[in-house]
Amino acid sequence: MKSEDFMNISKRGKITLAVIIVLFILAIAINFVGMKDVSSFANKNNNKYVAVVRIDGPIYGGDVNQNMLGGVSGSSSEDIMYELREATRDPNAKAVLLRINSPGGTTGATQEIAEEIDKVRNSGKPVIVSMGDTCASAGYWLASKGDYIFASPATITGSIGVYMDYTNVSELMDKLGVKNEKIKSGTHKDILSMYRPITDEEKTILQKMVDDIYNQFVQTIADGRHLEEAKVREIADGRILTGKQAQAYGLVDAMGNYYDALTYAGNRVGINSDVIPTRSYSKGMTLRGLLSAEMNNTAQNFASRIVDEAINAMSEKTAVVR
Repeated sequence: MKSEDFMNISKRGKITLAVIIVLFILAIAINFVGMKDVSSFANKNNNKYVAVVRIDGPIYGGDVNQNMLGGVSGSSSEDIMYELREATRDPNAKAVLLRINSPGGTTGATQEIAEEIDKVRNSGKPVIVSMGDTCASAGYWLASKGDYIFASPATITGSIGVYMDYTNVSELMDKLGVKNEKIKSGTHKDILSMYRPITDEEKTILQKMVDDIYNQFVQTIADGRHLEEAKVREIADGRILTGKQAQAYGLVDAMGNYYDALTYAGNRVGINSDVIPTRSYSKGMTLRGLLSAEMNNTAQNFASRIVDEAINAMSEKTAVVR
């Protein structure tokens, strides 16, 4: 490869790096704007408004530093709990609109969020739920904690149930001649290991776990929706329902979209204007978290780009020589 080829790669690399730096700076700017904790705030006279908390995608535990360029799919329990706590503490937030568009999530994370929803309601602020395209499984678990639920007729909801799966590759390992060895402190320490079949005793242990969580799920819905437990169990077999079907079973209160739910929430606390003022909350992201996430991706992408361009340049030169 000649020196001019290397220089061309360097120029392209510099352009790539410049674009990445600009996007990185833009990501930081957007992040700090987001840290103002206001997304839709039409409240010049410090009047009351509706706090909006959104749950989008799978629900999982922990805290996630949002990758501003690549994005992170799902909702973390710590982020949602923070927003609910802020709404509870905010004296001007008179109601909470919980917008849920989620297929489900982990039980622990869901219960953490559910506890914060209870605290909002115990503070005297109503929680109105607006279901999006999907509000199923753990998504409905959280919806059932609200005071009033809106859904669209074709919203996918329900899926009341619990499951646990695992993969057993022991036969494949045998065919490959690979043996997994382990040293453990107890008989069941490696329960759900993919390298061996599950025993009948372990199946019993895990089934009891699933049943326990399932019973908690059913009881939560029965309490939240003021339904008999037996009635909930009739449809708590994992089936999915449309919003219209869910309303017939008493799982949803009314048909309506996001703005219908927002208007209802506002009117319920005495906000009767044509445009209901809202506020949302965000933890934002620490500069350290942003730098660590973006610099890691930037370094990987930039290095990969330079290597690819170098290979392409050499390939083109080789083709000419031939």
